Amino acid sequence: MKAGCCLILACGALWAQSAAPVRFRNVAATAGLRFVLENAPTPEKLVIESFAGGLAVLDYNGDGRPDIFFTNGASLPSMRKNSAKYSNRLFRNDGGMKFTDVTAEAGLAGEGYSMGVAAADFDNDGHVDLFVAGVGASRLYRNLGNGRFQDVTASSGLIDDHWAVAAAWFDYDNDGKLDLWVTHYTQWPPATDRYCGDRLRNIRVYCHPKHFQGLPNRLFHNLGGGKFEEVTRQAGLATHAGRGMGIAVADYDGDAFTDVFVTNDNEPNFLFRNLGNGRFEEVALAAGVAMLDSGKPVANMGADFRDYDNDGWPDLVVVDLFSETFPLFRNTGKGGFRDATYSSRLGRASFNMSGWGPGLFDFNLDGWKDLFVSCAHVNDLVELFEPTVYRLPNSIFLNEKGVFRDVSSTAGPDFRTPRAHRGVGFADFNGDGKIDVVVSSLLDPAELWENTTDSDGEWLIVRLQGVKANRDGIGASVRWGGQWNTMTTSTGYASSTHFGVHFGAPRGQAPDTLEVTWPGGKKQVVSGVKTKSVLLVREE
Repeated sequence: MKAGCCLILACGALWAQSAAPVRFRNVAATAGLRFVLENAPTPEKLVIESFAGGLAVLDYNGDGRPDIFFTNGASLPSMRKNSAKYSNRLFRNDGGMKFTDVTAEAGLAGEGYSMGVAAADFDNDGHVDLFVAGVGASRLYRNLGNGRFQDVTASSGLIDDHWAVAAAWFDYDNDGKLDLWVTHYTQWPPATDRYCGDRLRNIRVYCHPKHFQGLPNRLFHNLGGGKFEEVTRQAGLATHAGRGMGIAVADYDGDAFTDVFVTNDNEPNFLFRNLGNGRFEEVALAAGVAMLDSGKPVANMGADFRDYDNDGWPDLVVVDLFSETFPLFRNTGKGGFRDATYSSRLGRASFNMSGWGPGLFDFNLDGWKDLFVSCAHVNDLVELFEPTVYRLPNSIFLNEKGVFRDVSSTAGPDFRTPRAHRGVGFADFNGDGKIDVVVSSLLDPAELWENTTDSDGEWLIVRLQGVKANRDGIGASVRWGGQWNTMTTSTGYASSTHFGVHFGAPRGQAPDTLEVTWPGGKKQVVSGVKTKSVLLVREE
C-alpha cells in the first residue's frame, strides 16, 4: 500500500458545481468509544494476526439508534480470551454521539480468536442477532430482546470449525428465513510452521498467500425454529476452494434470487449465481469479475455490491494492496460485468494505496454513492521490501457521475492519521441524515468519523419489515427516483452494517415515490415520501 485510501463523492452533471466537499472528524474519544483491536502479534508471524478486525453496526435494543459491536483477537498460540483486553465489545448508542460499553450485561465478551461478524434477525422475532466468525470456532448469538444475547451455537446446528473470515446473511431460497454463507481462508493451524522473510537479515514476515491451501465456502440453510442444516454440497459449493476474504450479496442478474460474490486472496474471485433451485453456479470468469482485464489475480480483500452509476444494476467494488489498484466491475445488465477500474478513474487514484474495507454511500447527499475505504497494508514490515508503508490513512473518493476523485486530503485535519485499519461500518449515528463511519485498527484506538459535511441535500433512510419475506428485508432492491440500492448487511471487510437503506438527493430534487422489490420479485410502491426522515416500509 501507499499512503492513503480514498473517499469518493458524487456530483452528477447538473449538480457538479453545488456538490458539497466531504468532511469528517474523529469523535471516538469524546463519544466514549474506547476500543483497541488486540491481535496478539507474535515473533512467529502467525498469519491470522493480520486478518483480525471485523465489526458490526446494529440496533441491538430497538431504540432506533445504531450501536457498534467489535470483534477482537485472543492470546496466541492458545487462542483463548484469557484477558479482558481480548473481549469482543458492544457499545450502546445513547444519542448525541455518546456510547456506553455494555458488553458484560449483553453477554458478548465471546470466546476464541474472533475474526468477522454478520448481523441480522435470523429468527424473525424483531431483534437483530449476531454470527461471529472465528479461527477454529464460530459463534451464533441470539438477541433475547431484553438487552442480552444467548450463545445458541450448539443447539442451532450452525457449527463451523474452520478458520472463518467473514459471513453474510441472505435468503437464498426465498422462503422468508435468512440463511448463512461463511467464507474460509485455510486450514488452521497449518501443517508446517514455515519461515517467511529474509533469514540473512533475521527478518520474519507474514507468509504470502501462495503458501496456504484454500477451503470451500459453507452454506447453512435456515430450517426455522432456531435450527440450521449445512447444505454446502447440495448447493454445489464443495468443489470450489479458495482463500476467501470478503463477501457481498445482491441480485446481479435481476432474476429475483440473491447471488454471492466472494473475494479470494491472490486467486481469482468467485461469483456464485443463484440458480433458484437450491444450487449455485460459479460464473466469475464468464461474468468478468474473477480478475481484472490484466488477467492477474490480486490480493482481493473486502467488497461492496451496489449501484455506483445509477443505472439500476448492482456493481462490484473490491479493494486490494499497493500497486494493484481497487478493482471496479460495472454491471452491464446483461448477466456480466465490465472492468471499469480505469474508465472510472479509480485505478489511477488507488494505484498507490492498500485497502481492507470499502463502502459505497452518498456522504454529501448529492444523489451519487461515494467510496470510503479503510486502509493499511497486510505486512507490518513492508517498508523493508517495497516502496510503501504499513500504516495508512483511510481514503475517500468523490463520485462525480460515475467518475471517482480522491478527496482524502481535504476530508479533515485528523483524517490523514495513519493506522493499521481493518473493519469498517456505516450508519447515521447522530440522527442528522448523513452517513458516519466507524473503523477498527490493529493495536490502535478505533475511529468514529462523524460526517460534518456542509450539505443542503435531502436524505432518506428506508427500513424494511418483511412479512412474507425475511423480516429484515435483506435482498430487497429499493428505487428512489433515478437511484437504486440493495438492502444488505454485508459490507466492507469481515464486517456488517445493519441500519436500513440510505439515499441522498440535491435540494428540491427528491422524489416523493419509492419502489421496493422484495426478495422473490414482488414490487411495492410507496407514495407521499417525506425527506429528512426514517421511513418504515412494511411488506404488503
